[in-house]
Amino acid sequence: MLKPILTLLLACTLTSAAAAPGTAAPAAAGEVPSGPERPRPEHKPYVRWWWLGSAVDREGLDYNLSEFARKGIGGVEITPIYGVRGNERNDLEYLSPAWMEAYTYTVRRAAELGLQVDMSNCTGWPFGGPWITPAESAQKYILETRCLKAGERIDGPLLPADPKQQAVARLQVVQAVSERGERLNLTDRITPAGELAWQAPEGGWTLYALWAGRTFQKVKRAAPGGEGLVLDHYDREAVEHYLQRFDEAFDAAGAPWPDTFFNDSFEVYGASWTETLPAQFERDNGYRLEEYLPEFAAEGADDRSARIVSDYRRTLAGMLLRNFTQTWADWAHARGSRVRNQAHGSPGNIFDFYAAVDIPECESFGRTEFDLPDLRRDADAKRSDADPAVLKFASSAAHVTGKPLTSCETLTWLTEHFRTSPAQCKPEIDQILASGVNHVYFHGAPYSPRGAAFPGWLFYASVNLSPTAPWWRDAEGLFEYVARCQEFLQAGAPDNDFLLYIPMEDISHRRQGKNLLLFDIHKMERTMPELKRTMNALVRGGYDADYISDRYLCGTTVRDGELVTEAGTRYRALVVPACRLIPHETLERMLALARQGATVVFLERYPDDVPGFGRLGERRKQLARLTRRLPEADFRQLGEHRFGRGCILTGGDLGELLAAAGGRREPLKAAGCQLIRRKDGRGRRYFLSLLASQGIDGWREIGATARQVVLTDPLTGRSGTAAIRPTQHGTTEVYLQLQPGQSMLMEAYAEAQANLVAWPYAGAEGTAIEGRGWTLSFPEEPDTAAISLAEPCSWTTLSPELQVFCGTGRYTATFAVPDPAAAASWVLDLGRVYESARVRVNGREAGIAWSVPFRLEVGRYLDAGDNRIEIDVTNLAANRIADMDRRGLEWRIFKDANIVSALNRPLDTSDWPTEPGGLNGEVKLIPVQSKTIR
Repeated sequence: MLKPILTLLLACTLTSAAAAPGTAAPAAAGEVPSGPERPRPEHKPYVRWWWLGSAVDREGLDYNLSEFARKGIGGVEITPIYGVRGNERNDLEYLSPAWMEAYTYTVRRAAELGLQVDMSNCTGWPFGGPWITPAESAQKYILETRCLKAGERIDGPLLPADPKQQAVARLQVVQAVSERGERLNLTDRITPAGELAWQAPEGGWTLYALWAGRTFQKVKRAAPGGEGLVLDHYDREAVEHYLQRFDEAFDAAGAPWPDTFFNDSFEVYGASWTETLPAQFERDNGYRLEEYLPEFAAEGADDRSARIVSDYRRTLAGMLLRNFTQTWADWAHARGSRVRNQAHGSPGNIFDFYAAVDIPECESFGRTEFDLPDLRRDADAKRSDADPAVLKFASSAAHVTGKPLTSCETLTWLTEHFRTSPAQCKPEIDQILASGVNHVYFHGAPYSPRGAAFPGWLFYASVNLSPTAPWWRDAEGLFEYVARCQEFLQAGAPDNDFLLYIPMEDISHRRQGKNLLLFDIHKMERTMPELKRTMNALVRGGYDADYISDRYLCGTTVRDGELVTEAGTRYRALVVPACRLIPHETLERMLALARQGATVVFLERYPDDVPGFGRLGERRKQLARLTRRLPEADFRQLGEHRFGRGCILTGGDLGELLAAAGGRREPLKAAGCQLIRRKDGRGRRYFLSLLASQGIDGWREIGATARQVVLTDPLTGRSGTAAIRPTQHGTTEVYLQLQPGQSMLMEAYAEAQANLVAWPYAGAEGTAIEGRGWTLSFPEEPDTAAISLAEPCSWTTLSPELQVFCGTGRYTATFAVPDPAAAASWVLDLGRVYESARVRVNGREAGIAWSVPFRLEVGRYLDAGDNRIEIDVTNLAANRIADMDRRGLEWRIFKDANIVSALNRPLDTSDWPTEPGGLNGEVKLIPVQSKTIR
C-alpha cells in the first residue's frame, strides 16, 4: 500500500539542475508603459516576493504570478536576495539589463493578472551596494582618550586604536581637559601628517579625540549585483548618488517605475555619525558639541551629560529624517511612485519617520500566545514582538496624517519552518488588524521555478506563503478572509478618541549607557517601557488612542471642542503620560489648545523641566512662565480644571481620567475582544476578534448609539441585521454570538438603512449525526487503494509511509439526514483538523475550514436521506522534511543564511516528533435551531 508515495519520498533529493529550469527570453525593454494600467487591488493581501539570486525566467514568473492571482493575492514586493547553490549560471545581476527585462516582464504580466508590483530599493537590506564608495558608506564616531602628564606629547600620528579604522577614520576634533577643568580645543594643532603638535603644560591632562570612522557594514542577504557597503543614510549627497543608480537602470531599460518603493527597518548597525553632524548640531542647539567631549563620552551618566546626549540624538534623528527619508520620498514621488517604510530601528521619534511616507509599515515577528481551544501550539516558536502598543506607532502616524493605508510585514517567524498552519495565522493577523493595520504584506513567498523539487526554494526566515507550501491548495480561505477585513477597514476614517503624546525627550534623557539610541521594534520594552504600559492600559481599559509627536501636535487645532490634526482627523482629548521633561514649545501648544476649547489630560504629574543643554537657562524661564499657568492639582485624585474654553484634567487613575475626558469605552474589550472602531457618514464600523478562551452569547454594549447594526462574517461574507436595544446611558447593546477565535465585522448605523435580512442566531443544538462508512484515500496518489476507517483518525497512525506523507487525504462518509428542513441550519463540526479542510457535500463545494473553530454551515447542500460528504485535508510539511533529514537527504541548497531555526541556530528536524495529519476526532453534522432574541 502507498508504494507510489514511498517512491516519491525516496526520490526527493534536491539538485541544482532540478531547481532551475532553463531561462526563457526576457521581455523587451519598454513594453509595459504602453500596456494596461497597473491596478491597486489594495484590499487584498500582498506578499514579499524574494527573488533568490534573481534567477527568474518567464516561465517561472508567469507561474508564480498566476498562482498569486488565482489564490487571491493582490500584489507583490520584489526583494532580491542571495541565490541557490549550483544555480549561479541563472543568476541575474541586480539592475543589469537582463534584470530590468525580467522586472519589466513581471510588471506587464502582473498588470494583466490584476496584480500590483512593488519593489525594494535594494537587495537584502539595508540600502547599499557595489556603487557605494567607502566615502559614502555608513559612519560611526570613534571617541578615545589619552592621558598626558606635564611635558608629555603624542608621538607619531594620532590614530584610533582599531587597526581597521586607522586607514579610513578622519579626525574631527581633539580636546584637552586639565585636572582643574580647563578645556583646550587642539584641532588646529593637527599637522598635515596627522600628528598633534602640542605638549601638555603643567598638571595632568586628558585628550579626547573624536574620529569619523566607518561601520564597514555590508548589505545583509545581498543578491548578485547588490553586494557592497551600506549607505550613509545621514548624508544627503550619498543618498542622492545611491538613488541615481536606479535612474540610470530604469532610463536605460525604458522600464516602468513600480507602484511603491520599500525600505526595510533601519538596521544600519552602529551608524552613529556623519561628517557634517558637528555643523548641524551647532545650528540645531546653539553650541558646539566639540566643546563638550567629556560629557559626550560619559554617555548620560549625569544630568549634564544626558542633556548633551539628548541634543546629539535629536540632531542625528533630524538628519536621518531630512537627508534620507524625505529625500527618498521626494525622489520616488518625482517618478510617480509611492514609498513604504518600516521606521522602527531609527534613532529618534519613529512616529515622525512613519508620518513622512505614503504607507507606514510595522511588522509582526514571532508568535503571540493566544488562549484559544484547539489552536495548534509550537514550542520552538519565538515570542512575538507584535505588541499592539508597538504596532500602533505606524497606524497612528497614518491616522494623524490622513494616510489611507497602514501596512504590516506579517507572520515573520510565526513558527518554525514547515510548521505553520493557517489556523495559527488568523489570530496573529486579527491582532494586527485590531491595531490599525489595513494592508497586510505576508512575509513571505520565495520565488521557486516551476517544477522545483520539494520543498522548493526557501528563504531563511519562515513563513513560506508560496505555491510550494502544502496548504497553498487551500490558501484562498485565508486570503479571502484578509481581503474582506481589509476592504472593510480601508473604508471610512479613524475613530480613536484620544491622542497619546510621545514624551520622546523624557524617554531619551532616561536612556543612559550608549549615546546611539535606536528604537528597535524588538527592544521597545527596554527603550520606552512606560509609554508602552500607558498605551496598553488605555486599550485594555476599553478605550483607544493614536500616538502623536511634538512635531505633529504643533499642527493640531481645535474645532467644536475636539482636537483636529492637519489632515482633519478628530480626537476628544490629548493625554500626556507621566513625564518630567518637555520642550517649552510643546507645553505652550498644549495650553493653547486647552484655552481654545480642547481637553488636555495630565497623568500622574506635570512636566517641570526642559530637555537638552543648548540655551538651557532661557528655555527654563520659558517653561516656568508656562507652568505657573497650570492649575494647582493633587494628582492623587481626579481634578477637573476649566482652562479658557477648554479643560485640563489631572489625576493618577488613567481609566478615571479617560472617562472624565468623554472617552467612549468599548466593554467588549473586557470580554476578550480585540477591536478597532472607524467611522463614516452613516455611523461606526467595528472589526472585532474574540482572542480568548471563553465564547460570547448574549447582550454586549458598544460605545456607539445605533438605530441599526449589521453583522458580517468575514470568513464567509454572510451579513444580517443584529438584535439591538438601547442602554440607559445612550449607547446600544448588540446581541452577539462569538466562539473563541471568531471575528466579526459590525456596522452601527445612526439611522436604519434599507431592509436587510436578520442575522441568524443559533439556538439549541439537536442530536448530532455521525457519518458511516468512513474511507480515507489520497487524490494525489491514484494508485493507492482507499482505507476503510471505523472513524476519522490521523493518517499518521495507519502506516510508516503515512507518518511521513505530506499532501492531501480525502475522508469520505455518508450522513443520513431524514429531513434537512427540520433544523434552521446544519453545522459540520470537523473537530481537530491538521491543518486545513476543503469540504464537498453531495459533490458541491461547501467551503474551506482553515481556522478555529473548524466548523462550516452546510445546510443548503443537504438532501433528505443519505448525503455524501468528502473532506480533503492537507497537512504540513514537517513530517516529510524530518524524514528527509533522518535519511540524510540534501535539501538545504541556499547561500548565505541557508536555513536556520527560529532561534537563529542550525535547523535540524531529524528529532522532530510525528505531527498528526488529517482529521483527529469525531466529525459531526449538527442540527441547529434558530434563536429568537427579545
